[in-house]
Amino acid sequence: MTCRVMTMEDIETVLPVYIDYYNKHEDCCWTEKTAGKRIHQVLSMDDSYALILEDNNVIVGFAMGYFEQYDDIISYVLEEIVVAYEYQNKGIGSRFLAEIENRVKEKGAAGVELKAVNDEHHERYYGKADYRGVQNFVLKVKWFDTI
Repeated sequence: MTCRVMTMEDIETVLPVYIDYYNKHEDCCWTEKTAGKRIHQVLSMDDSYALILEDNNVIVGFAMGYFEQYDDIISYVLEEIVVAYEYQNKGIGSRFLAEIENRVKEKGAAGVELKAVNDEHHERYYGKADYRGVQNFVLKVKWFDTI
């Protein structure tokens, strides 16, 4: 397995992994247009940083996020980490997450922030890597009625 920096030119190549995983295994309804826009939005942010995981030039997964400045530290906000379903439960995702952590730490991040679905699968995955819920922040959202 190799890991390399992801660029805008890679969007088309990661779309199948993104769409396949989320639509088949997370009950989502991504299209090439919506997934491409999502990935483009994150990659085009200031201080974005994304990685692709490959096995013999086959894309196995990717991660994307950005560095966020606070008054006294820089944090890396991990927006997405996707590992193709057939490569899951083999330790590959855990090694990929550790690689992301090492690389962003080398670039000056004091830590990694992320939002995850509140279920057993995600708790187990992130819990193995010592990610914990925080008590001093609560996600707030206001959804508008759709037309």
